[in-house]
Amino acid sequence: MERVEPIRSEKKIKDLKKYLLGSNNIRNYTLIVLGLNSALRISDILELKWCNIYDFEERTFKSHVYIKEKKTGKDKKFLLNKNAIDALKKLKKELEHIKPADYIFTSREGQNKPITRSMALKIVKSCCAAVGIKAQIGCHSLRKTFGYHSWKKGVPLPVLMELYNHSNQSVTKLYLGISQDDLDEVYRLVEL
Repeated sequence: MERVEPIRSEKKIKDLKKYLLGSNNIRNYTLIVLGLNSALRISDILELKWCNIYDFEERTFKSHVYIKEKKTGKDKKFLLNKNAIDALKKLKKELEHIKPADYIFTSREGQNKPITRSMALKIVKSCCAAVGIKAQIGCHSLRKTFGYHSWKKGVPLPVLMELYNHSNQSVTKLYLGISQDDLDEVYRLVEL
């Protein structure tokens, strides 16, 4: 598997979201926004059903989502932030009828099947290319982007390690995709 990078530019992230909204494909917009804001692997995002994120009795989005990670088998609880909920609301509004057992990111082929990982990869790569993101991009870039921007905003490494369910900090450090520009920024910041 080739190594992918996070999307480091907040402007490019905004451009990406604007592009997706402009192309009027709310499913793809929501897929990318949820990927950027949940730090989940694409395999876990594609397995999400409406009952995981929406309370049908209360008719409201849940504040937290509980899943069992497909890769690790570990339990994961994460907060649906405002950006994720806003994107999910857009998608829900666009869909005619949703049932609790429906996948959120349904394929156009067959009934109640999620899109495939290869389709998700195609969506992420093509949308990023359309807005001029030149880094090595894949679905895992969305997960890494969350960590990178969390780290840039001062979230400590042990917290990110816990968030990612990593067993050691060295794996988390790799996720952050720290570049020479990030290191140079430290030297500019700390002038003693």
